[in-house]
Parts: sequence; C-alpha cells; structure tokens
Amino acid sequence: MNTQDYIALEEKYGAHNYHPLDVVITRGEGVWVYDVDGKKYLDCLSAYSALNQGHVHPQILNALLEQAKKITLTSRAFRNDQLPLLYKELSEMTGYDMSLPMNSGAEAVETAVKLVRKWAYRVKGVPRHQAEIITAAGNFHGRTTTIVSFSTEPSYRDDFGPFTPGFITVPYGDASAIEKAITKNTAAVLLEPIQGEGGVIIPPAGYLKKVAEICRKNNVLFAADEIQTGLGRTGKLFACEYEGVRPDIVIVGKALAGGFYPVSAILADKSILGLFTPGEHGSTFGGNPLAAAVARAALAVIRDEKLAERAEKMGTYFMEQLAEIPSPHVKEVRGKGLLIGVELKPSAGGARRFCEAMQKKGILAKETHENVIRFAPPLIIEKDTIDWALPSVREVLNMK
Repeated sequence: MNTQDYIALEEKYGAHNYHPLDVVITRGEGVWVYDVDGKKYLDCLSAYSALNQGHVHPQILNALLEQAKKITLTSRAFRNDQLPLLYKELSEMTGYDMSLPMNSGAEAVETAVKLVRKWAYRVKGVPRHQAEIITAAGNFHGRTTTIVSFSTEPSYRDDFGPFTPGFITVPYGDASAIEKAITKNTAAVLLEPIQGEGGVIIPPAGYLKKVAEICRKNNVLFAADEIQTGLGRTGKLFACEYEGVRPDIVIVGKALAGGFYPVSAILADKSILGLFTPGEHGSTFGGNPLAAAVARAALAVIRDEKLAERAEKMGTYFMEQLAEIPSPHVKEVRGKGLLIGVELKPSAGGARRFCEAMQKKGILAKETHENVIRFAPPLIIEKDTIDWALPSVREVLNMK
C-alpha cells in the first residue's frame, strides 16, 4: 500500500475531526520520520511537544519493553513498584511535594479544576458550588465538555453546549483584567505561560509574575498549564521559571512519557494536593506501572541530556535565523526555546499552504490559528540539522 491507499482508507472509515497533512508516517528515529513511500522528513512538530526526547528514544524504549515483560496494569486498587519511584523523582525534579498522575493532558486539566474547587470550599470558604476559575481568551487546555466551556474558539464550542458554569474569561496578557475579575468566590487563575495552540502567543514581560502576586494577595490559587511548554520545551524545565514564578499547581503531560504512552500529572504541595481523599478522584490507567516506568525514563532523559539547556541554545539560534529571512509574507517571529511561531501576514493566504510546501521539501510543520507556522522540533536537534532545513524554509517563505 502507498500513501494514497492509506489516506483513502482513513477518509472512508475514520471520523473527520482532523485535517492532517497528507503524509503517512511509518517510522521515526530521533528528529526524523519516514513515510510509507520511503521519504525522510525532519519533524518540526514533535507531536505538539510530546516528543521532546525525540522519536523512539532508546532509553525510554528499553524502559517500556522491560516493564511490559513484568506487569503493565494493576489499577489503583493495588499498589505497584513503579509509581512510588515516579512520585519521588517528580518531586525531586520539580520541587513540589506531591503529584497525581493521569493519562491525557485534558484529564490532568480536569483534575486541576476539581482540585481548586475543593480547595475553594474546604480551605478558602467559598459557598459550595459557587467557585469561579479565571481563564484567558485564546486558551487551549483540551477538548472535554468542561474544558471547551472556557474556550473562546468557536469551532471548539459551537455545537457542544450546554456548558459547564464557573469560568470567567479575561484577555490574555492583561494582569489588571485578572485583578478586576477576582471576586470572593474566585478559586484560581488557570493560564498557559505561552499559548501554544493559540499561535505561540508570548505574554508581556512580567505578566506571570504579576499574576502570581495578584493571586497571593487575594488568596487565589495560580494553576499553570505547562503541558506543552513544560519539561524543557521553552529552554527551562517550566516556562514560568523565566519570571521566577512557582505556581500553586503545575499541569504536565505530553513529554512526560516521551511519546511512548499517554501520561499526564498535576503537581502541587501537600497543603493543596493532600486535600483529595480516597474515592474522590481516580483513573483505571492513571499511575499504572507501565506508564510510571516510561515516565521515569522520560524524566531521566530530560535531566541527563540537559534538554532544557539544549532547547534554549538551539531555539535561540533557530529563532534568530528565522527572523533574518527576508520574506514578504512574515509578520513576526516569536517564541521561547524550541517553541517558535512564524506569524504570516493576512495577505499570505494562510499558513497551511506553506506547511504543505515544506512537506514537499522534507520538513514537517503544522499551521495553528490559520496564519502561524509552528516550529517545535525535538529538543535533541543539532545545529547542523537546523542549518540543513533553513534553505528550504527560506525558499518556502518567499514563494508567491
């Protein structure tokens, strides 16, 4: 079977809830992937930052295979010998007392929503079922019914109501708007340090620090969704570190398992995460021994290979090179580390045609919010590889 055969099957039998590029990938190694017709591509998406460690990292693969030979699932009805070690290593690496593992990023966001609501009722004294959470316009936190309730993207919401109440939306990057929106019932502020899906939107300098100060002053929790920005992607372990901010809750996922398995978690100190009691929240697969073993190996790779430092160095270089491209289509190049957005002018005709043109030249990137090309390769990328890609990127960004 060739590329068109697979595409025909997918279009016939699969739900049409995605619009992927027409490349059918069959194999990956490091920063490279190969399609079913044998063509090689540089992956500049990293599965939306799930592949910070690169495709099929041998250390994580070995952990997966070794654990799969022993036991894969116990449920949380019983204990296993991998989860306690993951708890300990997450705490040592991040500085938070406790963690709670889930599967998908959306599931971790839902867990955080439940936790801040319980904190509001049991600690802050908000009347039962009156808690409010402040979120930002342009956010992307997942696809569940509750999460799309506080999305501002019409296509995520229009046909999926009625919506979950209790969320207040303010403009992203405006700390004073958050301060004005706080009431006696405000439980938390939930933000992305950088809005990845929103178009790699970088907030003004000092924004996160100001938000954290406002939260402390008003006895409100600050929850940071670092599912895409965390675990080295932006040049720090967490993007909030750029402003010296330690959120009350950090939500992680994607690269927590290096692309081998869906693993997510929320991180917090005992005074907050210790509020959950048996039976209040759980998951059949969350914290299973296979997931925990994979996550432990994924964290070790981030630490031992200094992927945050590599992202800072290579990201600075890549962004500088992109910014120097003289293109009539480019409005702005922005980002942190290896999370880079190239925003195109409205006259460019949308970002997708540029992504399709790069695909033909062996580079896989994806448009977001119509006019932004996101470049987010695995953090293991080398300067020579960036240099290999740049001439093709320059040519594409200058096409008619």
